[in-house]
Amino acid sequence: MKLQDSVIAITGGGQGLGRAMGEYLAARGARVALIDLMPETLDEAAEACRKAGGEARTYVCNVAKEEDVEKTFESIVADFGHLNGLINNAGILRDGLLVKVKDGQVEKRMELSQWQAVIDVNLTGVFLCGREAATQMIRTGDEGVIINIASIARAGNMGQSNYSAAKAGVSALVPVWAKELARYGIRCMGIAPGFIETAMTASMKPEALEKMTAGIPLKRMGKPEEIASAAAFIFENDYMSGRMLEVDGALRL
Repeated sequence: MKLQDSVIAITGGGQGLGRAMGEYLAARGARVALIDLMPETLDEAAEACRKAGGEARTYVCNVAKEEDVEKTFESIVADFGHLNGLINNAGILRDGLLVKVKDGQVEKRMELSQWQAVIDVNLTGVFLCGREAATQMIRTGDEGVIINIASIARAGNMGQSNYSAAKAGVSALVPVWAKELARYGIRCMGIAPGFIETAMTASMKPEALEKMTAGIPLKRMGKPEEIASAAAFIFENDYMSGRMLEVDGALRL
């Protein structure tokens, strides 16, 4: 798929990796539909994409709400005329141990609300957006690509029962959709980033950041544009489907 003039929707597109991917793709001629909950960050991201050289439109949407997602993807196709790609990037964190024990007593447990919030956004949101993107591509006769952003936490990470379960589910959807949608000319791939330089990691204590970085074989965190370039590579390689790309500096071997 050529990036030039392709219409690519990006959830969580107002900040972090979503914004970085939007700017990277816009600089290569893509027309981007940025989806997020926060209008302010969306407007800033869209302006950055335009400065990078591409067309950008914004859509305020809660990816965990079916009606919101349906209306958003209908609007994207109405505005752009078609849809060629989706990056399922939106996600949240609600970290916590399954049970926290002190002096032999259970002191705290992961709340159901912590579990459900992450599953709703990080997994159900991916399902809803993937379904609607595929629906619109099939209706308009557009061949396309769906990229699910997972995480190396999909293999299991302490303190992240909810997040790890969601990202494992997101990864499992990749081969399923690749097999189901191939007949319509739609490919599906996944990217599992390691530790990436974002606002969240920048807010960590220096000693914690140093310890985390020391455990990465390449001895540095990844850059948002390195995830963006992986996404561009997937879009442009028409024989890639049903697989995960680990972009983690060899952290998970």
